[in-house]
Amino acid sequence: MEIKSLLRVAKAQLAESGISEVDAEHLLAHVLGLSRMDLHNSVLIESTLATISDLDVIEEQFFTLLDRRLNHEPLQYLTGVAPFRYLEIEVGSGVLVPRPESELLVEAVLQHIANLPAPVSVIDLGAGSGALSLAIATEAPSSRVIAVEKSPEALVWLKKNVSVIAENVRVVEGDVADVLPGVKCDVVIANPPYIPDSQTLPRDVAGFEPHIALFGGPTGMELPRIFIQAAARLLKPAGVLVIEHTEEQAIAIAGELAVDFEDIALHDDLVGRPRWTSAVRR
Repeated sequence: MEIKSLLRVAKAQLAESGISEVDAEHLLAHVLGLSRMDLHNSVLIESTLATISDLDVIEEQFFTLLDRRLNHEPLQYLTGVAPFRYLEIEVGSGVLVPRPESELLVEAVLQHIANLPAPVSVIDLGAGSGALSLAIATEAPSSRVIAVEKSPEALVWLKKNVSVIAENVRVVEGDVADVLPGVKCDVVIANPPYIPDSQTLPRDVAGFEPHIALFGGPTGMELPRIFIQAAARLLKPAGVLVIEHTEEQAIAIAGELAVDFEDIALHDDLVGRPRWTSAVRR
């Protein structure tokens, strides 16, 4: 098995389909049990190949995964993991792939937690894979984190990640509208489904990621509104909500927040788009 020739063929096919050529390296590294950067270490590659009894099987696995990627199945589903801050989050069919844009939101929450007396209670509404919950739990270990999710498929991944990364995160199955009655917390993080139902999405997303985690109703605001109402119910006075949204929804989100919140502030993502808002419970 010649690594360079395999990659050359795979990268050409990916380029023809408008998919990043780097994905070929991620897939080959995955089937070899290496990191992508390891592929550039010829000594390590030789020693790895020497331990494999049937190289044809490895090659077949690689091209099977490549075919799935050419069909626009998300790379993270194929490798089974998605990097998020300092973590590797296990993902697959039925759960949303964590987005790099959410990392700045987590950073802001961590900075806020650092200024509060411990322990700080955090509720993650619509936790999905648990990326946000687990990043906070591991980087602010004195915090008490509850991850709320209602999708049975997503809960499988959430529980798996919690069991591996931070068992002290409490997983609660339920709808945000009525979950955790009587509970009050210091911080709510929310990544609601917020895409308008009629919006066209990239094939990687529309064809594979769960629509329940993507679409927020006819205008896209129907579900964010419910998440904001839930946050108002769950937060202590002066508690903080951070909520993700599209760059077009900033004004609508601020309008919904104005009912029960103050100090409403819009924040940009990694490429300068307004993608999340923070607010303080009155």
